Amino acid sequence: MTKDIKKILAKNIKKLRKRKRLTQENLSLELELDGSYIGKIENAKMNITIEKLDLIAKYFGVETFELLK
Repeated sequence: MTKDIKKILAKNIKKLRKRKRLTQENLSLELELDGSYIGKIENAKMNITIEKLDLIAKYFGVETFELLK
């Protein structure tokens, strides 16, 4: 995953998370992920799997590709 795509993904997840008024930790708990996972994604520090990307998209009710544009 390139750095630009990571930044786009980070921005989109953060925006959706804030709309739901969730902390990074709360979102991680909702998705049954490690507590620091969302923080690492939002700081563009982690390569995310397609499965996790799809999980996050479904949670927010958006298409997976929408997180990358």
